[in-house]
Amino acid sequence: MSMQQKKAIIIGAGPAGLTAAYELTQRTSIKPIVLEKSGELGGLSRTVNFNGNRIDIGGHRFFSKSDRVMEWWRSILPIIAYSDDQKNAVSKMYKKASADLDQESQSDNVMLVRPRVSRIYFRRTFFDYPLQFTPQTVRKLGTISTAKIGASYLKSVIFPIKKEKNLEDFFINRFGSQLYHTFFKSYTEKVWGVPCTEISPEWGAQRIKGISIAKTLQHFCKQILPKTKSDIRQKAVETSLIEQFLYPKFGPGQMWQQVAQKVEEAGGVIIQQQSVVKLEQEDGRISRVVAENKQTGQQTAYDTDYVFSSMPVKELVDTFAWSVPHEVARIAQGLMYRDFMTIGILLKRLKINEKQGMIPDNWIYIQEPDVLVGRVQIFNNWSPYMVANPEHIWIGLEYFLNETDELWAQSECDLIQLGIDEMVKLDFIDRADVVDAMVLKVEKAYPAYFGTYDRFKEIQEYTDRFANLFLVGRNGMHKYNNQDHSMVTAMKVVDGLVVGSVDKQMIWSVNTEKDYHESKQAS
Repeated sequence: MSMQQKKAIIIGAGPAGLTAAYELTQRTSIKPIVLEKSGELGGLSRTVNFNGNRIDIGGHRFFSKSDRVMEWWRSILPIIAYSDDQKNAVSKMYKKASADLDQESQSDNVMLVRPRVSRIYFRRTFFDYPLQFTPQTVRKLGTISTAKIGASYLKSVIFPIKKEKNLEDFFINRFGSQLYHTFFKSYTEKVWGVPCTEISPEWGAQRIKGISIAKTLQHFCKQILPKTKSDIRQKAVETSLIEQFLYPKFGPGQMWQQVAQKVEEAGGVIIQQQSVVKLEQEDGRISRVVAENKQTGQQTAYDTDYVFSSMPVKELVDTFAWSVPHEVARIAQGLMYRDFMTIGILLKRLKINEKQGMIPDNWIYIQEPDVLVGRVQIFNNWSPYMVANPEHIWIGLEYFLNETDELWAQSECDLIQLGIDEMVKLDFIDRADVVDAMVLKVEKAYPAYFGTYDRFKEIQEYTDRFANLFLVGRNGMHKYNNQDHSMVTAMKVVDGLVVGSVDKQMIWSVNTEKDYHESKQAS
């Protein structure tokens, strides 16, 4: 008599959940059943289609210093390049002939090699991001402001804040007080809605751990030296300083649609519109997951051997059908998130076009205090195939807010008007050039490093007691992970299941150590 096939319930069909499902189908006999709350795949990495114009929610550069992740992506979507240098870099990395790349380029299921350009818009002019202290930058800032920035940076080097209590301390130690107040403070507080003094320094350690004035100057010096052949992996370059990245032809959702298709072809199951409402446990293991169809209200119970959870931790703890310690429940309820809204505007042209024509930026950080918009994406520059009509310009205005804010509750018509008004105010567009517009809202886009976050370790220790429960991904771990970090957390769980023992501490360490992807990569 054959043994019954083991099952893994995977909560959420974002990068972590779909990576877990794919890895299970490729490397184990465990059957993955993915339960997705929404009617779409890819989580925050999905692509939203508006009349043929595609939106990337927040912008997803397909770049990782993990060879494993880069190879994983390439195995799903082959890579093509536009320039000879890019083609040579791809050919060298993956030992592919140029002819093979040319043949692959005929397909829609490919990734493009794209240049990275992002700048800061401040005082109605552009500054390089990360900031580079070139003569042009000095001219824009003024010699007095530049001198103050230099002096405050030297002070931070000589007299650093010994114990960083908050994000403000983190920024000042790396950039000096003057530069922090000029370029970091107001934008960061616009993103999070609270003062930097209330945000844990862990956010900075995760997001910009390798960036400082010294690193930026070092990178700039390398830029002015004679160019060597490009390497798409850019392993010696900090993530915020990379010059190129991979990008699916039709946006990030294309990657996850392909992964989902491969999961189902291999025998995995993906069910959408399924909201997980209850987890039951026996003897320290999750034994059953109950999900409710959001459209019909019908509930289905799934017996399970393993559970991967990428749902928000706050919601996960609410599903526990047993008595949870009071403090654990209280900490979970106190976890906070930042919600996200994109206003997409289709244009005949951009007024702010520079001398060479279309501005090259993937996204622009809006540092101006007289508008609410935090960042502007230009989807044409991510991939020209993101726009239905190549004669049009398709931009996304990004707003960081809470769903309890008055702005969140405004009508789509009013929000579109707000976006247009702000772009006109910034002199980015002319009102007469607007062709169409839409609004997209995403709840719990960013797990916050305030609220009860300082006691999150207690939730981690409690959930880790359940041997077959694995928290993965951004919201699943309440960590501001990039999609490659989220993927690695899922990969490490499957690594452990393959060898018969999962090291949960190793999963939690992803993206807390700079070289996690090399020094601790599971074989």
